[in-house]
Amino acid sequence: MRKARSLVVAFLLVGIAVAAVQSLHRGFYRAGPSAEVARVEVEPGTSVRGALAKLAKQDVIASPHAVELYLRLRGQHPRLKAGTYEIPPRASPAQVIRQLEEGAVVLEQLTVVEGSTFAQLRAALERHPAVVATLRGKSAADLMIAIGQAGQQPEGRFFPDTYRFAARTTDVEILKLAYGKMQRLLQAAWRDRHNGLPLRTQEEALTLASIVEKEAALASERARIAGVFVARLRKGMRLQSDPTVIYGLGENYDGDIRTRDLSADTLYNTYTRAGLPPTPIALPGRDSVYAAVQPEETGALFFVATGDGTGAHYFSKTLEEHNEAVKRYLARLHKQAGAAPRGPKSSGGS
Repeated sequence: MRKARSLVVAFLLVGIAVAAVQSLHRGFYRAGPSAEVARVEVEPGTSVRGALAKLAKQDVIASPHAVELYLRLRGQHPRLKAGTYEIPPRASPAQVIRQLEEGAVVLEQLTVVEGSTFAQLRAALERHPAVVATLRGKSAADLMIAIGQAGQQPEGRFFPDTYRFAARTTDVEILKLAYGKMQRLLQAAWRDRHNGLPLRTQEEALTLASIVEKEAALASERARIAGVFVARLRKGMRLQSDPTVIYGLGENYDGDIRTRDLSADTLYNTYTRAGLPPTPIALPGRDSVYAAVQPEETGALFFVATGDGTGAHYFSKTLEEHNEAVKRYLARLHKQAGAAPRGPKSSGGS
């Protein structure tokens, strides 16, 4: 009789244990309590227990102890990845744990506009709240060492794009990504370049691309603008590009370019110096890079803004034709209400 009672008790205990495990199993796959998307931060080194406690505090998981017990009974030891997560409404503990194991974090975003300078890129990285700034206060040379490109100057070498990344990504990681993208683009474009260009190296192509980027307001004109500069380089003419002058002025540029600025010699003043400037003047996009190595050469040696508000330019083969286009541009400016007379955005003029 006593043995029979022991068997009954044993069966009851087994039944209770099985029922308990089944209950834990159902709870692990049951929809969670949160009716809204929950944003959860998992710090590096957070344990499973710590993560479950935080999830429970934000009403993502109803019973963290039950989830932890179920994982132990199953012999599961999730390795959670740090980051910021957005947990969907009614996510079950199973879904939450899987998301944290896979590292399906919220992706932050940084947009680098075509034509931005390297200094503007650095400033954007330092301002971004999700980027870990490790290079603040370091020189450009130290920065290039940090990304494994010692001895290179940085201007123009980072591809302007929209970058998506996990929170707490370092500035070094993003810069390495942007540098690599520009290198691959430049190498591909250089392989596809037109024959006989007056460009000796990929670096010169990158410099020309940066000038095209700053001069062209319309995508359809990039190759024609590049063609003007290539034609000038062939003839030994000075490029006479206002954006290079502005870059050379640095912090002294106040938004207006004056006649005295065009004659003030700097390393980047293509009115006073022949050939390309020593480095790029901005971060060019893909179309400008390809325009530099596949220019549309029409015989034009000059261009000036039309002033019609479209960003278009008038291209000329002779100085006389160019001077007439400049006169038309200035006359249009004078007719516009409140327009102050300014020098035309052009290449050439002397």
